[in-house]
Amino acid sequence: MPLPDVALGFDAVSLVREGKNLLREITWTVEVDERWVILGPNGAGKTTLLNVAAGRDHPSAGSVVVLGEPIGRTDLLELSTRVGFTSVAVHDRLPADEPVRDVVVTAGWAIVGRFREGYDPTDMSRADALLAQFGLTELADRRYGSLSEGERKRAQIARALMTDPELLLLDEPAAGLDLGGREDLLRRLTGLAENPDAPTTVLVTHHVEEIPAGFTHGLLLREGSIVAQGWLPDVITSEHLSATFDLALDVYLDGGRYTARIKD
Repeated sequence: MPLPDVALGFDAVSLVREGKNLLREITWTVEVDERWVILGPNGAGKTTLLNVAAGRDHPSAGSVVVLGEPIGRTDLLELSTRVGFTSVAVHDRLPADEPVRDVVVTAGWAIVGRFREGYDPTDMSRADALLAQFGLTELADRRYGSLSEGERKRAQIARALMTDPELLLLDEPAAGLDLGGREDLLRRLTGLAENPDAPTTVLVTHHVEEIPAGFTHGLLLREGSIVAQGWLPDVITSEHLSATFDLALDVYLDGGRYTARIKD
């Protein structure tokens, strides 16, 4: 089956829940091999947008195509093996007493919690390679619940990559991390972004400091609507960030990393 040129396609997507407009007329295209960041304040609709992209929420209006498959008319279980996804909701479902290696390898069956399913040496080898990639080799036999917050975030990303997905969706992967944990994770995400064999990636955050170097595109959201989208340097500007956060901000770029400060 030929691979699609477009990983994500949103056409006039809106989502209304309990009378509240969570997304408003979102038209957005993510092409294969792009690295996108979605940025905006709390309540802007970032996680909702990612859940729609993952097929976990369905729009009230408009259409969504993920990896060539129209949401609402495709087998979501089959699609889930092609889309890697990390979020607080996924974390909350992972068994705290399960070994870290099992947390990663069970993604191959799109389940949480190892039961009677079998894994061949290739599965275990891939899980171990991903654990090594994210600095977790020595923790493979530790209980997931005993990990630090940074270690858990890295284990979740390793799990999301287990099926060799075509699309990787990361919902605030650096949230709650201390400075060291954040910088270690962003270094690894930069390495992933710069790898031509890595999946198309979309990352949600509300801090410009959490945008890994190597990301190519950005989308800014405010109150469920798009403020700006496109090539990252054209999107992450003082003007656009000020409009997104309703605050006069100055944005700086140094060494591929962004910072933002309130205007004097």
